[in-house]
Amino acid sequence: MTARDWAQLFLLGAIWGGSFFFARIAVAEIPPLTLVLFRVAIAAIALHLYLLARGPSFKLALPHASSFFLLALLNNVIPFSLIFAGQTVLGAGLASVLNATTPFWTLIIANMLTSDEKLSWNKVAGILLGVAGTAVMIGPGLIAGLGGPVWAKFALVGASLSYAFALIVARRFKGVPPAVVATGQLTASTVMMLPVVLVMHGTVGLFDASAPVWTAVLALALVSTAFAYILYFNIVASAGATNASLVTLIVPASAILLGTAFLGERLDLFEMAGMALIAFGLVTIDGRLLRR
Repeated sequence: MTARDWAQLFLLGAIWGGSFFFARIAVAEIPPLTLVLFRVAIAAIALHLYLLARGPSFKLALPHASSFFLLALLNNVIPFSLIFAGQTVLGAGLASVLNATTPFWTLIIANMLTSDEKLSWNKVAGILLGVAGTAVMIGPGLIAGLGGPVWAKFALVGASLSYAFALIVARRFKGVPPAVVATGQLTASTVMMLPVVLVMHGTVGLFDASAPVWTAVLALALVSTAFAYILYFNIVASAGATNASLVTLIVPASAILLGTAFLGERLDLFEMAGMALIAFGLVTIDGRLLRR
């Protein structure tokens, strides 16, 4: 990975870490599946407007329509549904650790299905260090959530596997501009989520949320989804699926740091130790510092 790739990865981790803050505000008044619909639909509209104003043309996505629906299914619909189901009975700490296994599954799947992203000792060691660091960083929240039912844990692992397969599918779009890939995926996600929300919740009270909640929804859709997915697909195209999946190690750390910086939360010793392990894991994956 180049310095530009690492910069984009850390920026994406910070943005997706901040998404937990916006989502926490929004779910107080909007059901989770409805929030998913608003998130992907508003982001898709914003990106279509961006493409109309700045280009390139969305027509570049049309030959890949079926692949976009597969990507949307694996990267949004399935994992979001599994995560929401699992988190009804699991603590946030355990859910974060299970989600942070995404790079591990991505590495295994990429090794099996691709010719240019193979297993290496530094990648395996770095990812294991990162998962361990996430577990240490979550600390008490992880211990509190260990007793959840097995099906919920499998749901979170299933979400991580879905993300891993999505990253392999995303490799198909290497010749397509990242903004077009992001727009195509979010458009397909909107088409798939709309009937689900209408069947589950109907239209009554669909837009009844308060102004602060709508502000959080717009931030979630425009910053943490539209802009974030442009970064995400740019990293996939530039650095590969396994490296892009490393963002799931950075997200919990950025969420905790943002809470410390803006919400007055205190950074505990075990959180600092976990972040140090994650940082060492990322340095191990990069390899250059260790070689020196």
